[in-house]
Amino acid sequence: MSNEKIKKTSAIKVNVGLNENNIPVRMMWSADDAEIENQEVKAMFLSFWDAKEQNTLKMDLWTQEMSVEEMKQFMHQTLLTLADNFEKATGEKNISEDLRDYCYHFAEKMKIMPE
Repeated sequence: MSNEKIKKTSAIKVNVGLNENNIPVRMMWSADDAEIENQEVKAMFLSFWDAKEQNTLKMDLWTQEMSVEEMKQFMHQTLLTLADNFEKATGEKNISEDLRDYCYHFAEKMKIMPE
């Protein structure tokens, strides 16, 4: 645990409306510092690193309304973001470029390449 003193806290909130089968039908998120309040979304991937267990804790949700085409786009954009964040965090340019190459391949295979 960091010994650095916390000077401020900021809240990120996710509200998930469920149907009778506990399937997400509506999701809204808010973030204090981003000035986002109750923005509706169709999907979310939330990951945390548990340093003690050396494992990822995650929650992946999407609503019934999310189409397969939207999921393809969401996955593609998420993979690209992972490549960018990995390079920014580690400086590992070569493997990040490999992941971006895979993202191009993914987009081609899913037929979601921009024209």
